[in-house]
Parts: sequence; C-alpha cells; structure tokens
Amino acid sequence: MKKILLLAVLALALPTAMFAGSSVDFTNSGGTLSGSSSGLSLTGSVLVAINGLGGGLITGNNLGSVSFATGALASGSLQMGGTFAAGGWFNLTGNGTNGVPSGTIFSGTFSTPATWTLVTLANGTHNYTLMGTVAGSFGSGYSTEGVTVQLTINTGKGYFNGSTTISSGDTSVAVPEPGSLSLLGTGLIGLAGVVRRKLKG
Repeated sequence: MKKILLLAVLALALPTAMFAGSSVDFTNSGGTLSGSSSGLSLTGSVLVAINGLGGGLITGNNLGSVSFATGALASGSLQMGGTFAAGGWFNLTGNGTNGVPSGTIFSGTFSTPATWTLVTLANGTHNYTLMGTVAGSFGSGYSTEGVTVQLTINTGKGYFNGSTTISSGDTSVAVPEPGSLSLLGTGLIGLAGVVRRKLKG
C-alpha cells in the first residue's frame, strides 16, 4: 500500500513541477543544411536558448543540438521552393548544462509535408525558410506536436546549391497542461487499484 501511495504522490507532483506552460520554445543557430531530391537534413546546429522548460528562459552558447531529415521532395524544386513529404525524423537534444536535461528532449517525425520557401529580397538576394509540423515524444514519453521554422543565411544572388548554413531556427513544442497530467496520473492510480483488487480476489 505504501508503494501505491508513493507512486500516487510522484504521479501528481512530477508533472506539475516539470510543465509550467503550454509550450516550450527552442532556438537554434548555425549548422549545415544539406538537400537533394531525397530530402533536407540539418546537422551541427546548436541550441542557444530554451524558453518555458522549467518555467524560465535558459540561454547559452551551446545548450544542445537540433538535427533532422525531412521526407523526399514531393513538389517544386530545391532552388525555387517546394514541398517535402511527411516522414523523416526530428531530434532536440540537451547537453546537461545551465539546467537543460542531458539527452533527448524531443524526438519525432515531420507529421505533415514541410514547406521550403524561397524569399527574394529587394536587393535580389535570397533566403530560404523551411517550416513543418513535427509530432513525437517530449520529456518522459509524453506524445505531443510542435512547429519548426528554420531560416537559412542569405545565399546572395545565387540559389540553393545543395548545402548552406542555417542562420537561426525556432521550434515550439506543445506540452501537456499540469492539470491534464495530474488527471492522467489520478486515472492511472485508480486503474492500478482496480487491477490490484482483481488480483487479490
């Protein structure tokens, strides 16, 4: 009985302590964005700010990493913009500094097609923006979804040639409200009690 009571307290207390808001924003910088008709992939991009994880803003030169690979090019072109199919993978990883967890923070896939947009500036130079919806697991396995927007550095008057650097990126991941997690914990405890009574009877 003591074990069940302890589990109940943990189930109710941990979610409330961990998730103070409805989303966590991750800002990344740098890294190489490579692309072909098979998809776009980002490597070497570092997390420089996290807002909402544990309730506040965390900044640093290297808090972790963002990496991903989209699905294959479904329409358009790498140079002029297009759409990449759903699929691939998306990972946010912390390195254990400044209060950031060590290891995987979010792991998922692109749940809908990702858009690759060419932006031509007034001076004739180009930027590209990748935007997609991601769905997967956050923290201790909570299923959730979010949106990522990645902006490339200016490619000058030339077009994307298969590889460029990310200027900045932002990924906003929704997290369950503390109340809903507490209700989930309460429901699981009730289920455990029913199972225990059935096993005794």
